[in-house]
Amino acid sequence: MSTIHALLSKTDLPAAEARSLLAYLFALHFQLPKSALISRAEMPLTQDFLAAWHDLEAKRSAGEPIAYLIGTRSFHQIELTVTAAVLIPRPETELLVDLALSEITLLREKKPNPVLQILDLGTGSGAIALAIAAALRGLNEHSNQVQIMATDASVEALAIAKLNTDRLNLAKSIQFLAGSWYQALPRDHFADTFDLILSNPPYIQAGDSHLQQGDLRFEPLGALSDGDDGLTCLREIINGASHFLRPQGLLAVEHGYDQLEAVLAIMAKAGLSAVQSYADLAGHPRVVSARK
Repeated sequence: MSTIHALLSKTDLPAAEARSLLAYLFALHFQLPKSALISRAEMPLTQDFLAAWHDLEAKRSAGEPIAYLIGTRSFHQIELTVTAAVLIPRPETELLVDLALSEITLLREKKPNPVLQILDLGTGSGAIALAIAAALRGLNEHSNQVQIMATDASVEALAIAKLNTDRLNLAKSIQFLAGSWYQALPRDHFADTFDLILSNPPYIQAGDSHLQQGDLRFEPLGALSDGDDGLTCLREIINGASHFLRPQGLLAVEHGYDQLEAVLAIMAKAGLSAVQSYADLAGHPRVVSARK
């Protein structure tokens, strides 16, 4: 007889990964909470369940990301739908969300009434914009007090972002625009508009060996690498920021672990001030911010 306990004892997958996949299937096939996986570990499993398990087990053994296999990924206290059309949100990127929330708090202390404008460039699944909007909702910030715009060049990615927005009931908080970086915005209409611009752009250099390892093998290449030196998108975002930021507005970008000095140089050349660097949980430089 096949049971959850038996499958866990036989699989070659790491225990945590196997439990994640089995919990997903358990909820899908039996309409039971994922937590029931433990209490019903000896429950007989159906043939449909076993077929689905062996399919997921084989795909994960071949390296396919768990996030794509189960279709979701947790990010900064929200659950996002993800597909192979979007980058898998990572803990490092939560730095941008935390920085944004801190900046919003500071701005609220200085000017509690005016509407704050935020721009998320290259939104992908909507992770950054949605995490900010969800956190502000938890703080009782109304959608008419903080307005978020999010852009992406990928129509497929924007479809996922909009799906996540609807699932999280945040459609009133975010406006999505199709286009590459600032090209999605009418230049004259949005001059000196934003209090905060955020982006996690493609920053892996073309030919980097990491692109052939782990989850990166399955993620959209255009969301990972600029196909050049890894700095092309960062240059465009940094160099264009002053036109769109309000005076003293903040730009914050994620970058590669070994790109700090290069990003600082681009910031300086762009004439931005009050430059600061932030490290991720592994201690690597990961985010740089600067003001207009």
